[in-house]
Amino acid sequence: MRIGVLLAAAALAASASACSVKGGGADADSSGYPAKPVEFTAPQEPGGSTDLLTRALTKNLEKPLGAKAVVVNKPGANGKIAGKDVFSGKPDGYRVAVMPQSLFAVGPLMIDDPDAIKVEDMTLVKGLAVEDYVLVVPGASPHRTLKDLLGAGDLKYGTTGAGTGSQLSQTLLFGLAKVKTAPVPFDGGAPTVTAVLGRKVDVAAVHVAEAYKQVQAGKLRALAVFSDRRHVALPDVPTAKESGYPVLVDQRRFVAAPPGLPADVRDKLAAAIDKAAASPEYLQLLKTSHIVPWNAGGEQVAAQLNESRQRFTTMARDLGIDLKAQP
Repeated sequence: MRIGVLLAAAALAASASACSVKGGGADADSSGYPAKPVEFTAPQEPGGSTDLLTRALTKNLEKPLGAKAVVVNKPGANGKIAGKDVFSGKPDGYRVAVMPQSLFAVGPLMIDDPDAIKVEDMTLVKGLAVEDYVLVVPGASPHRTLKDLLGAGDLKYGTTGAGTGSQLSQTLLFGLAKVKTAPVPFDGGAPTVTAVLGRKVDVAAVHVAEAYKQVQAGKLRALAVFSDRRHVALPDVPTAKESGYPVLVDQRRFVAAPPGLPADVRDKLAAAIDKAAASPEYLQLLKTSHIVPWNAGGEQVAAQLNESRQRFTTMARDLGIDLKAQP
């Protein structure tokens, strides 16, 4: 098992290296870029944290980029549908996607997919944000604590999609607690929150940004966060770790383009994103949404995807949970 983990890590590191080369070697002239609107694809329904993040970014991107930036929502398969669509296109900088870490660091650990998007299938442009997961139940649920929930037995839990951090965090938690469960996947955080509110599922793990207002209003109850310390927005909510379940899972978002994007186009787009991400309006959106900025270049994003995949693999192994054997 240890050898397999090391080989997988080495393969992903090699892929990341190849990706960096592909995104930085073309000699096309970008002096005329951008000459038309740049399309940002958000792989989530409107209203989810990725959608909110993407819209705040593009709103503040147009001035430094010198062109209109538009948002297109293309949900499904934890970002794979959006990625397949965008990354099969021309590498000219006019179509990019805001992608989730989980598609590359979680999905391969839980799903056998011969058609999965690999790191070398895209050009990594810029890291954007880090988000934590919170476990929530309906406000009227009889489960007032994590202990109550885990003692309930048979549970239906909502996820933001198969192979997501939402699924991983709950799979590890319920597997460790040996609770009988059945996952119910949705396409993103917004429909998952709606399902909990409508009591179509007993519990779900979603991003803090997606649940916070409903928790404050009493419509949802937060039982645990999957971070290494209590979340500043939910100081009274214990971590899963302090409740006796050492499950640490986060999500990261980054901008990526088709493979072979000319280096000068990538650099011009990354520089504009830097300026947009430093704007007061964008930073305020992150603050009010309880999202942490992630100022990472393409090579740093590749390294993070590798590190996260290794960490999640090790966590599952140490907890004695076979991720692919889970429902």
